[in-house]
Amino acid sequence: MKSGKVYLVGAGPGDEGLLTVKASKLIQSADVIVYDYLVNEKLLSDCRNDCEKIYVGKEPHFHAKSQEEIEAILVKKAKQGMLVVRLKGGDPFIFGRGGEEATTLAKDKIDFEIVPGITAAIAAAAYAGIPLTHRDFSSSVCFLTGHENPDKHEFRVKFKTFAETGGTLCIYMGIGKIEPICQKLIDGGLPAKTPAAVVQWATLPTQKCVFSNLAKISSVVNHDGITSPAIIFVGEAAKKKKQLHWFDSKPLFGNRIVVTRRNEQSGELTKLLENNGAEVLELPLIKITKSCDAGIADEVFKEIGSYEWLIFTSTNGVKYFFDVFLEKFKDIRSIGFLKIAVIGASTGSELRKFHIWPDLVPKESSADALGKALIERESIDNIKILVITGNQNRDTLIKKLHDERAIVDTLQVYKTEKTDLKNHPAAKKFREEGADAITFASSSAVKSFIDQAASLQMNKEATKPKCFSIGKQTSDTMRKANIPIEAEAKKATLDALVSSLIENL
Repeated sequence: MKSGKVYLVGAGPGDEGLLTVKASKLIQSADVIVYDYLVNEKLLSDCRNDCEKIYVGKEPHFHAKSQEEIEAILVKKAKQGMLVVRLKGGDPFIFGRGGEEATTLAKDKIDFEIVPGITAAIAAAAYAGIPLTHRDFSSSVCFLTGHENPDKHEFRVKFKTFAETGGTLCIYMGIGKIEPICQKLIDGGLPAKTPAAVVQWATLPTQKCVFSNLAKISSVVNHDGITSPAIIFVGEAAKKKKQLHWFDSKPLFGNRIVVTRRNEQSGELTKLLENNGAEVLELPLIKITKSCDAGIADEVFKEIGSYEWLIFTSTNGVKYFFDVFLEKFKDIRSIGFLKIAVIGASTGSELRKFHIWPDLVPKESSADALGKALIERESIDNIKILVITGNQNRDTLIKKLHDERAIVDTLQVYKTEKTDLKNHPAAKKFREEGADAITFASSSAVKSFIDQAASLQMNKEATKPKCFSIGKQTSDTMRKANIPIEAEAKKATLDALVSSLIENL
């Protein structure tokens, strides 16, 4: 049997963008991923469909697996010939017990590698605007653990001795014992007014930072409800400096925003929102799949050269039309010389992925505007037009074209269905905590939101979200459903939708 291998991989502090390139490639190729509580689960979305995922998280007062059990899993899977990724929050060799796991693997003659990650203290300091070193006030950095020795019920670290070192102290896993830790540092000679800071959930949109001094930081932590996971910083570097606070000054920081696009499409909007500091809650209200009658498609493609216009009313229409088209034809040039109209800029962008530029894009992204723009451009009396649709497309455009005596055929290439949110973790969080805003990027998402209202009923104490629309057609559907619209994007694009959120939250 082929021998396996274990990679002890640092997953970084939380922000998925801080994962190393090597770690990302290993996640994509792994047979087994053994991951911790502090690992951002979005990282697991890149693994293979057949990859086995084993959760061994260690939360305060709860361990899914003991350290011995974790090491046994690594050895067992490697001996079965598998490529095993042991994914650990931060860096595996900085308070990650990676040394213990590597020792066990070495003893069992298991091939292994260490893949470093960005450790929590470095990331938390950077995202909180705390320079760990500075030539004016800090020429050294100490990484310490705030854990007690379970056998002796005393701290593993003699904090008194580190009070004399100067520089910046970075204390991991000490939030539960912050008061005695600070007192021991004071007893060791550090002035009570020495700056101190705590950063919770570093690098994530839920990050919280508090600043004070050694004497008062524990009471500030308790008052603000700061809990694990958090890093404690002590020293002149921990002094609050507003000009260095880049992360929490992003325009949407502190806002939880619901994205209602389907899973495959939510990535772009989620990225835009997160880049602006928002916490994003993805509610995949709808799922869209290819759906095309093969017989009808064959009839349409036999006559493709006879159409003068091909019309796309959505990005999904573009994507799934070419899926169907390229199953029939090997060469994109088989589409012929017909002219192409699209409903808006986003649909045009999707079309350009196939290296085709639209001939007509209306200024306003709506079926009415598209029909009007086409009619104003030229006479469509007795010309053949092919409109690409889904199963829920409205007949507004088709009726408008028929009224102008055009010969209109339709080809359905996809279908939209609602998803079941009863047991979805994002839906659970929405019900319990609510959100600051909810975005609707299509009429079908609005309809699905209404259909699934029972599964999304929020608790009384949950934050009631403001509702944002991507464009006129979606807004019309929202009004018919009596959903109040806080704002409508100035253009039917994701960038414009995000700008609308920034302006109105």
